Formats: sequence, structure tokens, C-alpha cells
Amino acid sequence: MDPIANPFSPGAGAPPPELVGRGPVLGQADVLLGRIRAGRPEKSLLLTGLRGVGKTVLLNEIRRKAESVGYRTIQVEAHEGKPLGPFIAPHLRTLLYELSRMAGVGSKVKRALAVLRSFVGTIKVEYNDLTVSLDVDPEAGSADSGDIDVDLPNLFVAVAEAAQDRETAICLLIDEIQYFSSKELGALIMAMHRVQQRQLPLVLLGAGLPILPGLAGESKSYAERLFAFPSIGALSAEDSARALQEPARAAGAVFTLDALDDIYRLTEGYPYFLQEWAYQAWNRAATTTITLDVVREATPIVISRLDENFFRVRFDRLTPSEKRFLRALAELGPGAHRVGLVAETLGVPKVSSVGPVRAKLIAKGMIYSPAHGDLAFTVPLFDQFMRRAMPDLET
Repeated sequence: MDPIANPFSPGAGAPPPELVGRGPVLGQADVLLGRIRAGRPEKSLLLTGLRGVGKTVLLNEIRRKAESVGYRTIQVEAHEGKPLGPFIAPHLRTLLYELSRMAGVGSKVKRALAVLRSFVGTIKVEYNDLTVSLDVDPEAGSADSGDIDVDLPNLFVAVAEAAQDRETAICLLIDEIQYFSSKELGALIMAMHRVQQRQLPLVLLGAGLPILPGLAGESKSYAERLFAFPSIGALSAEDSARALQEPARAAGAVFTLDALDDIYRLTEGYPYFLQEWAYQAWNRAATTTITLDVVREATPIVISRLDENFFRVRFDRLTPSEKRFLRALAELGPGAHRVGLVAETLGVPKVSSVGPVRAKLIAKGMIYSPAHGDLAFTVPLFDQFMRRAMPDLET
């Protein structure tokens, strides 16, 4: 069939042709946005889930919803090793200058710019090799202590008060939020706590790996009272079929039921993989009926593409000892496994000996602990890739 007419979209954060199975979390977002806009308190949302489940897609959809009801939005992606202060300051600067253009600069906006100038002065922000500059004087004593636990709440309150003064609201969307340090995550939680206490119009929509609720709770014990943590998982067989069949039908094609069953078996319902299999199957179908034989023909191509473009970019960041650790975890099969079994598979007599490697892999976002003493991959189907990439456990 015509590849240009292919409705499927395998890509990082690319919106699927049919967003199914996510109604409850989008409903939560609607309530949050509506209540904050009306001046009523509501928990902000931190979405959690494995790689490839569509967290970024959901953030993009929530941003669209927020803008449609009058929010000013900031959408950013955290990066490993980039501090929170330099990360957020340039975006707040842009936002405040946008607010300042709304019928002249008000006193609250002027103050927020002065507080941001104080904050910038303490962290010596550089962004894309350019110093963040503000043509205002700093406000002495506001967000200038150099302690992010103190300064970030003061800055968020000043920015939210500026938005309130302009009769608007702010939606801050942060992807990969687990990359912030414990202190930075704690400061972000404290800042949102201060904003919520004052019922100011600023909401946080974050997304991260399943370790995020634990990290937030360790940073600040009250995090669970401040945020909701919707879990974003794989789609059901029914929703997986809808995600493929409805776009295909809209484009004049159809999947046979056994083809849909096989794609679900291969992908386990993970949205990114569903898009990959459907995309390749469409391109290899000789007619508008996409059969099981077509799916089987497409499968080796999909696996090769995933290995090179999805799995290997993560594999290549690993040290030899980290690769061996993950290969031992993969040897135990899908799902979560006790860290003691991983050590035993590696032939290591003491569990404590694998602690440093385990910690590094958690920090890199490759594994997480769904329960105390258990380990699992953050990337779906990564155990299968590890066995393909390292057929010999001793490699």
C-alpha cells in the first residue's frame, strides 16, 4: 500500500493516529486544569511508566488542552546531569516577557522579573552558550540565597502571582523528571507546595519512570498529598486492536483478527511497539487487507529497526560491567527478579558486590525496583534484546 498514506507513526513522542485507553488520565488533567483556573486547589499530576508507553504523547495532549482553556504553557524535557536552575530559568524568562506584553507591564510582572534576575544571579545561568540576561535590577532578599530549597519556592510564587495579576494561569510540563537530583526534586515539590498553599494559578504536569513516586516521597514526605501519580501502562488487547484497526479503516484498510492478535502478542500492548509493527505491516501489505502473513513478514524488519534505533542507543551507553549485569537480569526472563538471583546468575557470591553497578543502572534509567529487593527493566522487551545482543552470558 501507499507508504505516504500510512496512518501509523512510530517515533519518540509522535502522536498516534488514535489515542485510546488514556481517558482516565486525560480526565484527571481536565479536572486539574479546570479547578486551578477557577481558583480551587487540586493535586498536580506526575505520570509514571516504562519507556514507550506514551507519557510524552500524553504531556503533548495535556498541553493542547491547557492552551485551549487559556493557560500559558512551558514544556521541557529534563536531561541527565543538567541542573534544575539553569534548566528552568530561560523558559520562565520567556514566559514573563510574554506576560509583560499583555497591555503593559504590571507591578507583579515587574516584581517576578526582578526575582528571576536575583535567582539567575545566584546560579550564573548559561543556556546554549548564551548567558540569560534580564534588563531589570534584582530584588534583594528574594530568591538570591543560593539555596534552591529557599529560592525556587520564592521564584514560583512570584511567577504565579504575575500570572494571577494578568488573569491567566501557567501549566509547567516536565518530561523525564526523574533526572533531577534529590535536592532539586525536593525544591520543585516545595515550590509547588507553596504555590498550592496560596491557591495560585500554576500547575505541574510531570512524567517519569516508575521510580518517580519513590524519589518524590524520599525527597519530601508530603509529596503524595501534593501530587497524584497516574500509572501509564501497556494497552489492553481490546484497546490495542482499536489503536490499529480504527486508523487503518479510516485510511481504507483493515487488519484481520489473527493479525491483530499476533501484533498484540509481539508487542505486549506497548504503544510504541504497536505503531512500529503496524507501520511496517502497512508498508508490506499487497492489498488493503493486512493479514497474519503480512505481520510475520514485517516482524524481522521491525525487530531489526527496534534493535538499531530504540534498544541499541541505550545499550551503547553502558559499560561492560553494566551490560553483563543486564544480560544476567535478561537471563531470568521477563518481569521483576530478586537482585540476589542476578548476583547468583553472574556468579557473584555477595549481593553487596553488585550494588554499585545496580545503582548506576538505576541512575541511568535502565532498571528500577518495583518492590524492595526486586529489579526490572524500564524498557519493555529489553530482556529479549539483551539476549539477541549478547547471546553468551559470559560475553
